[in-house]
Amino acid sequence: MIEQALIHLNYIRKQPQTGSFCGMRYRLAKGQDKEEDCIEATVWPEPFCFVKTPPEQKTTSRFPLTQEGCARAVDWLNEQYSQRDWKGKHS
Repeated sequence: MIEQALIHLNYIRKQPQTGSFCGMRYRLAKGQDKEEDCIEATVWPEPFCFVKTPPEQKTTSRFPLTQEGCARAVDWLNEQYSQRDWKGKHS
């Protein structure tokens, strides 16, 4: 499980924060949702980095660029992990 303490909103405001958890890679980055800044949360299977992974293997969701939005993004990451078989994707 990805813990909220590992994700830092101030960091995300400046540059993407990436990580992995048991076969699932993730990226949290500042993005644009309509005309407001937001957090773009993306997940994809290992082994490749964000840039080298084909778009069809990525799933993205957007959240407000706030501490509450950050917490919602972490919840979403954990939901994504629990809904798929990430370990089987890169074996």
